[in-house]
Amino acid sequence: MASETPKTAKRDALRALESKARTLWDQEKAFEVNAPTIEEHPNSEDLHEVYPKYMACMPFPYMNGRLHLGHAFTFSKVDFGTGYERMKGKRALLPQGFHCTGMPIKASADKIAREIKMFGKNFEKYEELAAADALEKKEEVKNVKSKVAAKTGNVTYQFQIMLSLGIPREEIHKFAEPYYWTEFFPPQTISDMNAFGAKVDWRRSFITTDANPYYDSFVRWQMRKLKQMNKIKFGERYTIYSILDNQPCMDHDRASGEAVGPQEYIGIKMKVLEWSKPAQEALTQYSDALKGKNVYLIAATLRPETMYGQTNCFVGPDLEYGIYNINDTDAYLCTNRAIRNMSQQKIFANGRTDIEKLADIKGVSVVGTKIHAPLSVNPSVYVLPMDTVLATKGTGVVTSVPSNSPDDFATLSDLKKKPEYYHIDPEWVKDLEPIPIIDTPNYGNLIAPKLCELKKVNSQKDRVQLAEAKEIAYKEDFYQGTMCFGDFKGLKVQDAKPKVREMLIKTGEAFVYNEPESLVISRSGDECVVALLDQWYIDYGEEEWLAKTKKCLAQMNTFTVETRNQFESVLDWLNKWACARSFGLGTKLPWDEQFLVESLSDSTIYMAYYTIANLLHGGSLNGSKVGPAGIKSEQMTDAVWDYVFKLSEYPTDCGIPQDTLDRLRREYEYFYPLDLRASGKDLIPNHLTFFMYNHTAIFPESMWPRGVRSNGHLMLDSKKMSKSTGNFMTMSDAIQKYGADATRFALADAGDSVEDANFEDSTANAAILRLHTLLEWAEEQITRSDALRTGEYNFFDKIFDNEMNKLITATEKSYEATYYRDVLKFGCYEFQAAKDAYQQASADIGMHKDLVYRYIELQALLLSPITPHWSEYMWRDILKKDGLIVDARFPKLSAPVDEVLDASTRYIRKTIKSVRDAELNLLKKKKKGKNAEAEYKPKEPKSLKIYAATKFPEWQEACLSVMKANYADGQFDDVKIRQELGAQGVLKNKKAMPFVQEQKKLILKDGPEAFNRTLSFDEMEVLEKAKDEFKRALGFHTITILGHHQWTEDDVKAAESAVPGAPSFNFKNEPQLE
Repeated sequence: MASETPKTAKRDALRALESKARTLWDQEKAFEVNAPTIEEHPNSEDLHEVYPKYMACMPFPYMNGRLHLGHAFTFSKVDFGTGYERMKGKRALLPQGFHCTGMPIKASADKIAREIKMFGKNFEKYEELAAADALEKKEEVKNVKSKVAAKTGNVTYQFQIMLSLGIPREEIHKFAEPYYWTEFFPPQTISDMNAFGAKVDWRRSFITTDANPYYDSFVRWQMRKLKQMNKIKFGERYTIYSILDNQPCMDHDRASGEAVGPQEYIGIKMKVLEWSKPAQEALTQYSDALKGKNVYLIAATLRPETMYGQTNCFVGPDLEYGIYNINDTDAYLCTNRAIRNMSQQKIFANGRTDIEKLADIKGVSVVGTKIHAPLSVNPSVYVLPMDTVLATKGTGVVTSVPSNSPDDFATLSDLKKKPEYYHIDPEWVKDLEPIPIIDTPNYGNLIAPKLCELKKVNSQKDRVQLAEAKEIAYKEDFYQGTMCFGDFKGLKVQDAKPKVREMLIKTGEAFVYNEPESLVISRSGDECVVALLDQWYIDYGEEEWLAKTKKCLAQMNTFTVETRNQFESVLDWLNKWACARSFGLGTKLPWDEQFLVESLSDSTIYMAYYTIANLLHGGSLNGSKVGPAGIKSEQMTDAVWDYVFKLSEYPTDCGIPQDTLDRLRREYEYFYPLDLRASGKDLIPNHLTFFMYNHTAIFPESMWPRGVRSNGHLMLDSKKMSKSTGNFMTMSDAIQKYGADATRFALADAGDSVEDANFEDSTANAAILRLHTLLEWAEEQITRSDALRTGEYNFFDKIFDNEMNKLITATEKSYEATYYRDVLKFGCYEFQAAKDAYQQASADIGMHKDLVYRYIELQALLLSPITPHWSEYMWRDILKKDGLIVDARFPKLSAPVDEVLDASTRYIRKTIKSVRDAELNLLKKKKKGKNAEAEYKPKEPKSLKIYAATKFPEWQEACLSVMKANYADGQFDDVKIRQELGAQGVLKNKKAMPFVQEQKKLILKDGPEAFNRTLSFDEMEVLEKAKDEFKRALGFHTITILGHHQWTEDDVKAAESAVPGAPSFNFKNEPQLE
């Protein structure tokens, strides 16, 4: 008995082609791209004109695991583009490096080291401990982490993550050494990307950090260069910081909270004048610790200018607070989260960072305490409860300014209405009224009460209306408001705000307080704070530098308006960036080696390094071997780097022959500037903006980047990719499941905008079927090519040839725009539909041999950038072409697109569809019992009459004439059109206004040329040529085509709806012989 064909046979057949193509490319060194040598072309001025080039890359991936499908999606953009640019005759370079700088590898390695101590070298004690724990706590057995949990993504330990990556248990202990990661994952990544079909020149690949002495030298040069230009400075600045890691936590060091920065507040010191009775009772046990201390409630505010209007302050009754020692005389009451931030901001005495808690107290106990509110007209105010105070924002203490804060006004109103419900003394609130402090043109001097009235806010629980009111109040006050109370009465709020801030700080009644804009978790699991540090920082945002970077952006192709807008927004707020830290892997800061260059600062201009890496250390990722240029890493001095990048003259004392350095210089000057950088849009707020800044600082304008293409995240089957939910796929997983070309096909179809894209399982599986079916069809046609027709082209031969030319043009435009979904639309789906239509139209006489061969060749070429392995097989094995398809040129048209023939083609297909629709409508009428043509039986022999009109009805011409007379600047005057048509009596025809509306849409879409409805082809001639195709497609035995002059009285009813380009029809059964 014969064995069954496996369900994966088609996929397996395609995968077999992939390894064959890869071997061929590697043998031919297909993707190793070099600049023209100086001997080939000494002149640099016209180098790119004579030898066109293209260089593209994506941000190098981090080497703490294997690439996932999101990486593959971003990479596909540069890979497809590189494939297309090769076809355009350019030397197209696609390099790929590997990022190892920063905390993630070191943090993970440290975790493994700790787990080895806990569970043994091969983690053999883990199961024993888990089993023991399960026996001890049977009721909690479901919560015990196990191997099963590791496989489902619900993991606790780093070694389980390594197991999920396919690393054998007995090998995991090696990863306790951080640099082992840099040796293990890059080769795996190269293997995965090769299997994907990557067109990468691997000679130019490298790893970062001081593990690579050449790249280490390059980064040190870059840092020194920036410092010499005064772009790197030293001083105090606020930065996101991990107390656990004892260093700044920059974007790539974070498990969550990327692009989150410090938020500055003013900490208002509200001195306790008299504790409430519950507070006195709660604090009795801490009396010794609090003895002699002035206790201040600390409220964080963004609006110091409103402090004149304080009527009280709020705490969260259910929140836990602490009283913390600040100095010899003062203690602050706030949340634990707030004091953690303060501890790192030089607020404690003598710059102390350790936190000393003097007392614990709940918010409910603080309520009723009498305090002093700085700048308030009230000598003392009460602490009141507010249910919406958060422990995760600010200090947990909120100043209350009901005149200008809708939330404060709504809460105070609730307290006054229901004091018993909120457990407060009515005396505390009965006389509290909003104090006018800011006058606004639209809402008066009590903006919060006014907005609450307008928004119909009834209580503090009306969160939606309050959020809307808050936004309006802040903007109106800040941009339109004038101070009407206090020291700066008469000043615009914008001018008064900094003055009030300065005054409060100067008098000691407030201080600057910062915290993260939102939650930031480091990769070590620490909730980050904001620290005020003496540190090295890059002075992004400096006026002159910003202007140059904005010029770079203006000249750059961003491919979408959304990307450009996001860049512009980032440039408006981005400023000083800490460029050094003390933990992790990386390059030491050249002038202060206790620090390392952080991971977003050593990865801004490495694209220039790609151009010469092959000569420095080609073949060794870590620079352990001297490359073809014969230059040792220690010879790469700053002067040498300057010369290579055309920033200075040849250094005569460098010990490297000038001819050798000129080879490097030629590679750089040829491939630079970078033509395209593709990346996820999440890197615009940091890496991609730094990339522009650093290029404008170091390189001349001619070497600034030319294009950045950003994309959204990749979803899997319309769901977010996530390891924890199991909806996750690595690049390797996808290749195993679908094969490389089907994966690439589905990625091309996933989307091209900045919105999140969607990789669909059904698309990938359909691609397998499509590619395999087309391959079999091509093989079959070539095998029986002797049976194919030759000689002159007939009408449908010409149609097919013309359609292919038209779709080549559309596909090329889509490649140019990097719209790869459209590439598939025109270069695959519609291209194959044209072939199918041609094959059907040629069913009786056969297809033309030349066109079949041309179609197979064109299809292979058009899809080559997307499905290179499949195309290579079609090219070499089926068509028996010489050379590689990845070296072939983009196809040229056999002739200019014949627009008349194209219009004829669309007319034929539209007519076939119209006949089918008319026939279906006739059958529907029959089913409903209507007698019209009731005897017509579509399955019996039948005939068709096609009525072609030579002119449009007079009423239509009248409508168009009036519309044209009342059309100007792309708009219609509808009133005049209706008046004039009514005056001419045209509106008596019920079809007139629907016709006018239809023509309006057409003209507004296509422009004024749509007024001309004259057909570009002879309708009668085309109908006659297509008669046999109508018979075949529609099943009619006899077809009669009648022009306007041939209509009889019997035809008029059926023919009356015909207009040029839209014939009418009549069906009937043919008489049958007895």
